[in-house]
Amino acid sequence: MLFLKLMKQGGPMMWIILVCGIIALFIFLLKVFQFHREEVGVRELLRGLFNVLKRNGLVEALTLCDTTPGPVARLLGAGILAYQRGDENIRSAIDEAALEEIAKLERHIRMLGTLTYIMPLLGLLGTVLGMLALGEINIFTTEAVSPPIWKALLTTAAGLTLTIPCYVGYNYLISRVESMVLDMEKAAVELTSFFERNRKQNNAEDGIQE
Repeated sequence: MLFLKLMKQGGPMMWIILVCGIIALFIFLLKVFQFHREEVGVRELLRGLFNVLKRNGLVEALTLCDTTPGPVARLLGAGILAYQRGDENIRSAIDEAALEEIAKLERHIRMLGTLTYIMPLLGLLGTVLGMLALGEINIFTTEAVSPPIWKALLTTAAGLTLTIPCYVGYNYLISRVESMVLDMEKAAVELTSFFERNRKQNNAEDGIQE
């Protein structure tokens, strides 16, 4: 089989690069599945929450957040819970929840970036080790020199071949995280503004009644 033949000719470093590639692929698929599972229509969620909150249905709003997947829903749930407790600084509770959610989104992505960086270095190391093997043969014999050089270059080719898709996947995941963080920020601003308007309205009504 060509694959096993190339792995054997490339030496032990080929297997290390392959393991790194498998780990990188696992991380990428894991994060893609996570983002797909937690993807939700932010605008529709906010519209539903505001309709419920206008009727003072805090419990119903919290239930809606609990049953909706994704970091945006959990972020909004933290803000609603803070409002229900009567906290003055709702934004502080939202920011604290945001830190936790962003950490979840970024989990394992740094490892993928590290693997993307080291795989070409591993390939280069394998090439250097292969070239060092030339010292054990007659460097003036072309027939003897060519095969080791070809084998040595296999690790560099393998490292670069796996690095390119890993780099693309890494940037894709980063863009998804940035997009979700932006959604979280917009949702937090809208929820905070809603509660501020609601409090001002309640204070005005209380003043009129007095």
